[in-house]
Amino acid sequence: MNKALMQQALEFAGIESSYTDAYGQPQQVEDSSQLALLTALGLDCSDEDSLTASIQQQQARWWQQPLLPVSVQQQDQPLHLELRLALSQANEPISLNLITEDGKQQPFSLTPVDGELLQVVQQQEQEFHLYQHALPQHLPLGYHRLRITSPAALRCEQSLIVTPAQCYQPRTFAEQKQWGVSIQLYGLRSERNWGIGDFTDLQQLLRVLAKQGADFVGLNPIHALYPAMPEHASPYSPSSRRWLNCSYLDVTAMPGYQQSVECQQWVGRADFQQQLKEQRSRDWVDYSAVMALKLPVLKLLHQWFCQHGDAALQADYSRFKDDGGESLQQQALYDALHAELYQQDPQHWGWPNWPEDYRRPDSAAVKAFRKQHAEALDFYCYLQFCADQQLARAQAVAKEAGMLLGIYRDLAVGVSEASMEIWANPDLYCRDASVGAPPDPLGPQGQNWGLPPMSPWQLFQQGYRPFIDLLRSNMQHAGALRIDHVMALLRLWWVPNSAADARGGAYVYYPIMDLLGILALESQRQQVVVIGEDLGTVPDGIRDLLTQHGVYSYRVFFFEQAQDGGFISPAHYPEQALATLCTHDLPTLIGFWHCDDLKLGQQLGLYPDEAQLQQLFEQRHRNKQRILDSLHGHGALPTDYPRQVEQVGMEPVLARALQLHLAKGHSQLLSLQLEDWMQMTQPVNVPGTSDEYPNWRRKLSQTLEHWQQDPAQQDLMQQLTQARRDWLYS
Repeated sequence: MNKALMQQALEFAGIESSYTDAYGQPQQVEDSSQLALLTALGLDCSDEDSLTASIQQQQARWWQQPLLPVSVQQQDQPLHLELRLALSQANEPISLNLITEDGKQQPFSLTPVDGELLQVVQQQEQEFHLYQHALPQHLPLGYHRLRITSPAALRCEQSLIVTPAQCYQPRTFAEQKQWGVSIQLYGLRSERNWGIGDFTDLQQLLRVLAKQGADFVGLNPIHALYPAMPEHASPYSPSSRRWLNCSYLDVTAMPGYQQSVECQQWVGRADFQQQLKEQRSRDWVDYSAVMALKLPVLKLLHQWFCQHGDAALQADYSRFKDDGGESLQQQALYDALHAELYQQDPQHWGWPNWPEDYRRPDSAAVKAFRKQHAEALDFYCYLQFCADQQLARAQAVAKEAGMLLGIYRDLAVGVSEASMEIWANPDLYCRDASVGAPPDPLGPQGQNWGLPPMSPWQLFQQGYRPFIDLLRSNMQHAGALRIDHVMALLRLWWVPNSAADARGGAYVYYPIMDLLGILALESQRQQVVVIGEDLGTVPDGIRDLLTQHGVYSYRVFFFEQAQDGGFISPAHYPEQALATLCTHDLPTLIGFWHCDDLKLGQQLGLYPDEAQLQQLFEQRHRNKQRILDSLHGHGALPTDYPRQVEQVGMEPVLARALQLHLAKGHSQLLSLQLEDWMQMTQPVNVPGTSDEYPNWRRKLSQTLEHWQQDPAQQDLMQQLTQARRDWLYS
């Protein structure tokens, strides 16, 4: 393939041909990967003539749209419109109508040639001009529409999105620094749940922490998974990011639980109670067993609601369905159809493997199923309604208890190939590639997450509507939203399906300024703080850009090292950040200090290079010594505490010193993990594994009832609160 043509194609598609890796070394993307990604993005790369024709075809499509589908503009900048027209149309008057979000119409007219000429191109033997005109109207923040009404040949409409300069930040942030904990909701143990943490457990945790001065609880993604296939449990590989995981429902808090005779008879059976007891006692969530307990009771409670639900609740449910619209119906349809087909044949794990007639939601077979199984669809809609109500109640409990933020939710970077999102909107996703990460210290061989990426071009053509819907739904019932892999706003590491492993990928770019503007708008409207997980390979300037837009950085203590290898003092962390010791992808404190993660990785075959593994052990030893030196240097440890790392295991004095050292730092937000308070060793997740380790199943070692009465934990929480409040005087 001609090199100049290839470079033109890569630039047109937004694919990077080279990059700087996590170790600061320049890397070149393989030619085969470049071709595979161009093909995944819809270009015909079979030969040079075909590729040239593909580029010209897409360029022509761009220029033949007088108004592009969407324009995102910042309110504090002069608002404008851009027109793309053939030269023959440049002198013809055009009538337009500006329709504001509240429905007001403001008609106006202009002559294209009177505007500023920005660009001239030749397309298919025609000359096209790009003109820019100032908009005569002032527009409030929000989603408006700009429509060409005449001449008829130019009629089209644009979504005009006017955005603020920054995301939401509470005024009270200037008065006090906040702290909270991050948890895996499924891992909460209690004496009352059904083998998995649920929304009532979350309420209780919020009350306990609020009483001790905490201001938030960070959750793992609680996106919809697969009720028919419970073992597909990764919260970062969901079916839909717009809807909720119904396994977190507290069945006993559902309407009719006490009133339904059938329900009480079912759960009152001795064998049922024995199964509940067994699931509560397990150290790892058995998702299949949990759903086997919950689903039959949930169906009984749906029947009770249909027959006996009071008028107010029925009205709330109707409004919920109206607000959820077609997206809610598609989620319910997918879950019902998946349950039916998977029961018939376990090979039907998802829509790509369903019978052909069911692979599109608009097929005749799917429409017939939807009509014939209306009750099943209503059941899954009802589960979403109840989950939404229980989550809303948890956030209300947090606010009533005095928390500033309450629940802090997590938005996953993508959905699995079998997801409802891709089934319902297949044009948006590129299924010939998946999202991942290039090699870095966390994944020496790179990572392939198996998540088909959104096409930047299709996302733009759809007016960013899918992105808006994702933000809006995930900001519901929350005070903060963590965006997993926030670099996705700028670029994603795409791994073509033909690549041998994740190292054979490349970065594909997205329209970051548009996406940041929309993020700021939704953040301000929902009054939700935005935290961007900005770890891994971070390009120059991106953190500054995120900071300018009010996005909080995500600072992990173990990654915050100076050039000399020492650990940066939390006093020097940026204020606009969330600081933490560990994450769901890292070992616990004990696991880190005792190198359990490296030993486990060795057992699982994650480090085939023995020399590399030995280097990691040596580096860990040096890092531990530097951490110990830093803690002593800041007076965080008693003066008589050992100073040589060989003499120190991770025990309560050292663990508390690390947490309080971070608590006295400069960052506005601090998040710690309950498993470190309980001195747990097993990790939540081992990156780069699927079946090798039971990811996303490990429970906490103590029940809520036991943990909240522990004097040592109460004392730690009081010290954390004091440390966060003392920052004004330090």
